[in-house]
Amino acid sequence: MLTPEELKRYSRHLLIPDIGIEGQQKLKAARVLVIGCGGLGSPILLYLAAAGVGTIGIVDGDRVDDSNLQRQIMYGSESVGKPKVEETQRRLQSLNSFVQVNPYFENLTSQNALSIIESYDFVVDGSDNFPTRYLVNDACLLLHKPLIYGAIYRFEGQVAVFNYQNGPNYRDLFPTPPPPELAPNCAEAGVLGVLPGIIGCLQANEALKLITGIGDVLSGKLFIMDALTMISRTIRIPKLPERPTVTQLIDYEAFCGITNDIESDISPEELQELINKGIDFQLIDVREPHEYELDNLGGELMPLSRLEEFVPLIQRNKRVVVHCQSGMRSQKAIAQLKDKFGFSQLSNLVGGIVAYRKL
Repeated sequence: MLTPEELKRYSRHLLIPDIGIEGQQKLKAARVLVIGCGGLGSPILLYLAAAGVGTIGIVDGDRVDDSNLQRQIMYGSESVGKPKVEETQRRLQSLNSFVQVNPYFENLTSQNALSIIESYDFVVDGSDNFPTRYLVNDACLLLHKPLIYGAIYRFEGQVAVFNYQNGPNYRDLFPTPPPPELAPNCAEAGVLGVLPGIIGCLQANEALKLITGIGDVLSGKLFIMDALTMISRTIRIPKLPERPTVTQLIDYEAFCGITNDIESDISPEELQELINKGIDFQLIDVREPHEYELDNLGGELMPLSRLEEFVPLIQRNKRVVVHCQSGMRSQKAIAQLKDKFGFSQLSNLVGGIVAYRKL
């Protein structure tokens, strides 16, 4: 039942014949899990909470960074350094106290995905990397949960609904992941600030349609838009005749070709110790020049996008520490240098310059 306060709050919904009181009650009873509360997650979560979705789960293991504020409208400057899920919970409960918000301050993994997802009706994916997208898809398949997918890249965005009423899933769209070097995230490729707002709102729209049972759900279809030209199109996603059957969750970073060589990792504390002891090593920064100008550790700038040009400058006879903003691009750089050029004494700075600055 809706309280008098809720009837007033949701009055504009109640005026729509397709929603009305019955639809609003469905929203109140719904349980939706959102993966990530960043660029896509911010508008998704704000509009789901404003619409009166009764229980909202949020999964994110990151803290707010200055670079997030250009597009992640959930946060302000005072949020920098704080866990995103905690700031999001505070903001959503301020927006709508009738909504129950369940924060999970952790990254989604093969170990926790099923236990987290199983108590929700469906999942909205606001992640920005292929391992998480495959993980979310496979977990939803195993639990028979619909999945609302969204992705952004510079000026282009995509939206689709997977695993809905036995429809296609993410593996029908992407049977195999692209090579890691061809799969940049927002930190590597950049994104127009308003684009995640547009795409996130479209994902929230699909969520409201799923809950209330109205409209034509984007199942078996991929909506694509270009923010520069405002040209959009919707293409069919057919089921692949010989797609693999998902029976369990796997190591998705390995599946996507991302190697985590723990032995070659170096922590911010260990890097600081190398510096303090005056140990001779080479420090390489694989970010872009504009990032380097804003903040750097004094390393040699060798952007990942042009890394092969700098191979002759990389030392082979001493330890080399590679870093970026958060540790992802440097991981890719190390893999490229090992596989293509035979380098061996390479260490990846875990957490990148963000983690180092927290010392």
